[in-house]
Amino acid sequence: MNSKTLVMALVALGALKANAQQKSLSVKEAVALALQNSNETQWAATKVATKGYDLQATQNNLYPDFKLTGQYLRLTNANVRLPASQDSGTDPANGNSGSPKVNSLAFGQAAFNLPVFAGGRLRHSIEAADNLYKSEQANAAQTKEEVAIQVIEYYAALYKAQRSVELLRESLESNAQRVKDFTAREQNGLIARNDLLKVQLQKSQVQLSLDEAEKNVRVINYELVQLLKLPAATQIIVDPSNVEPNLFATPIAPENDALTKRHDLEALSFAEKAADAHVKVAKSAFFPSLSLTGGYVALDLQNVATVTNAMNVGVGVSYNLSSIFKSGKDVKAAKSRAEELREQKEILSDRIKTGIVTAQEDYNLSIKQDEVYNEAVAQAAENYRIVRDKYDNGLSDTTELLDADVAELSAKINLAYARANRVLKFYELLEATGSLTESFNIKP
Repeated sequence: MNSKTLVMALVALGALKANAQQKSLSVKEAVALALQNSNETQWAATKVATKGYDLQATQNNLYPDFKLTGQYLRLTNANVRLPASQDSGTDPANGNSGSPKVNSLAFGQAAFNLPVFAGGRLRHSIEAADNLYKSEQANAAQTKEEVAIQVIEYYAALYKAQRSVELLRESLESNAQRVKDFTAREQNGLIARNDLLKVQLQKSQVQLSLDEAEKNVRVINYELVQLLKLPAATQIIVDPSNVEPNLFATPIAPENDALTKRHDLEALSFAEKAADAHVKVAKSAFFPSLSLTGGYVALDLQNVATVTNAMNVGVGVSYNLSSIFKSGKDVKAAKSRAEELREQKEILSDRIKTGIVTAQEDYNLSIKQDEVYNEAVAQAAENYRIVRDKYDNGLSDTTELLDADVAELSAKINLAYARANRVLKFYELLEATGSLTESFNIKP
């Protein structure tokens, strides 16, 4: 009794452990986990932060430069001749000479430089950096849309695989019972051995299909768990209510509104503005630079001179004459890059319009397929019932019975696929219009 109790306890503990590894997630919960934990979204957030730092670094160029410089030098008996000592002669008796003894030099300087005008280079550089920062933010939002639809694709695929496993297991049990029944009949001489072989063959085929479906469940589940950054042993349980949310009443944005919601198109728009600002930056090389300067100098040359309170204020002007000839190519290159982005934006706009129409048609087709397969299940069930009755009455053969059984199983699997496909196509339509994460009330 003690051994039996121990075995039962171990079995119960194993069952509890297995259940602890199972996790039921809604589509919204899975998407939220992916947006928070996936490598893609974290990388996108890091790139946004980098562009933010680049913008701050560019803005810092507006502030003045203030430098402090100090030096202390030891000299090796430097020979210093001053105009005042050149005519004083020497006094050999006292050992004095006309040159003072200089062994050290101390020098300190504070310099101030404030850019006043540089042809608009600083202002347009900040404008370009700001637009690149906004472009990267839009790219990050687009990355979240792509991660969200990837999660939904995995969810739909996992639902299909798990539903297939359920239906195939039911079919396998039915076929196993049929094999037992036919074996008994064959032994009693009621049916030919060929009929028994047919039902055994069908059972083997169902077993192979079940093994394939179970493999698909394991593979898809692992990929989804990796994307969500959950423990590798986690088994995602896809409930039909999680795959078939009641949100089909969500309005689909018209084509024009969809173009304004697409984050990838928004990213190109900001990148185009940044390119236009870079053109202005390149043109700024044709203008001189003007800056306000100031400083303070202190100097101590041993036994010679001490300088303090040497304040200076002035204006600095610089102009690179060679830029008249060299900068023309830079301007043309910047204009060409801006034109590339405009053309890329037009190409993407056309693709988005085509993608929206395709997604809408795919969703409409999925609705019709769902309705047809729903009717097909009832038709296949009724067909199997009729064929089975005819078989029991000796009016049909084993092949017709098995064909009807396979047709009913196929209809059920096709219906499960159609249900998942309808949800997937709806989400793909939302993704095409740039409204996917918005439909989950998840901020992009």
